[in-house]
Amino acid sequence: MGTVSTGSAEHYRWGQGCDGWHLLAGGDLSVIEERMPGGAFEARHRHARSRQFFYVLAGELTIELDGEEFQLQAGQGLHVPPGGAHQVRNDGVADVRMLVVSSPRSHGDRIDAPAEGSA
Repeated sequence: MGTVSTGSAEHYRWGQGCDGWHLLAGGDLSVIEERMPGGAFEARHRHARSRQFFYVLAGELTIELDGEEFQLQAGQGLHVPPGGAHQVRNDGVADVRMLVVSSPRSHGDRIDAPAEGSA
């Protein structure tokens, strides 16, 4: 056990040039710091078991949750309950840095959730 940072944590790439660092990778709790460049987004999805909390460290993040859009500034967060269809986007040009806390871990618990009204 010891301290952890983006310099020492396991790093991965995802989406359109996004970065993630596993600050805590337990089965019952996951804490990830992510960097999302301007214009990047993830596919809309839901989690059957995992609840998530998105907390913005820098930039402005858009989260669509069950048809409602939320604009999060640095220092703001949003809870996404299990089953909540959501999509995270960076509609700006500056990078967004955020923490994503999931309980239990969300990897392997992802279900595609196309936008309502799409085929």
